[in-house]
Amino acid sequence: MTTAATTEVMTQEQAAWFAETFNRIVGNVAHAVLGKENVVRLVVTTLLSGGHLLLEDYPGTGKTQLARALGQTLQATSSRIQFTPDLLPSDVTGVSIFDPKAQTFEFHEGPIFANVVLADEINRASPKTQSALLEVMEEGRVTVDGAPHGVGKPFIVLATQNPIEQAGTYRLPEAQLDRFLMKTSIGYPDQAATVQILHGSAQRDRAGALEPVITGQAVSDMVTLADSVHVDPAVLEYVSTIVGETRRAPGVLVGVSVRGALGLIRAAKTWAAAHGRNYVVPDDIKGLAEPVLAHRFVLEAEAEFEGASAADALASVLSDVAPPTMRSGGR
Repeated sequence: MTTAATTEVMTQEQAAWFAETFNRIVGNVAHAVLGKENVVRLVVTTLLSGGHLLLEDYPGTGKTQLARALGQTLQATSSRIQFTPDLLPSDVTGVSIFDPKAQTFEFHEGPIFANVVLADEINRASPKTQSALLEVMEEGRVTVDGAPHGVGKPFIVLATQNPIEQAGTYRLPEAQLDRFLMKTSIGYPDQAATVQILHGSAQRDRAGALEPVITGQAVSDMVTLADSVHVDPAVLEYVSTIVGETRRAPGVLVGVSVRGALGLIRAAKTWAAAHGRNYVVPDDIKGLAEPVLAHRFVLEAEAEFEGASAADALASVLSDVAPPTMRSGGR
């Protein structure tokens, strides 16, 4: 089937192809990250929505395997950057080195020049280095000595944070958190998945054994195709109302930005197509609200002290805002 870019609304045939391909990507990655299909679906949704993902999780939960498995599945390049306090911006983006023979500066690419980048423990690097990474995430290119260098497509950053070791870390400012389309965690596998992992202990690198199921160009086509999913004006009003209510919710100092609302719509389009639909329904919005919106909240200090959480505040907003009643076909 042809997946060329289109400005028209996605057809049902295209939606069926999208869903089938989406499930093949998820299924392949899930061979390396056992028992975490829902997390994998969120990662693939982030990729096909043109966004980036923040994973806040404990050590040893499979974050590196997830990033490498995604790279293998996409027939794409992947890299891992271990963030440390002494990491410099040029260690991420690259540097220009003078060539005495040619009498010119030659740019040497940093590890950010990969399709799938694992930024491990991003909060251990200095704010300056964090900003260098986040700038590339936003712009899709590196500018060194006035010359732009595109990082290519597809491009996704999976950044991680360790929630239990805060000594010597630099908390990501709210404005930088807002640049991640989603935030989630992998978590420990359940009993059945743990037994399966232990049973296959001789296979040390599950991700390396995966075969690619899609090309980078096909991924770019899927990103374009997801943009053509129909969103009813009533759903847009629903998202706008939710975002507005987050700014007025009790105990919330700063609610969701317009960037967050746009991110939710983009993710909902991809999520709808992944379920074989060429239109968004309110349940798509509700299902993605927490991973897309919760990390963008800033709670009042008193509310945090009393044990309030962004997830609770968002859940309260969602329960108070009535979803629209969709007509047949989502339109």
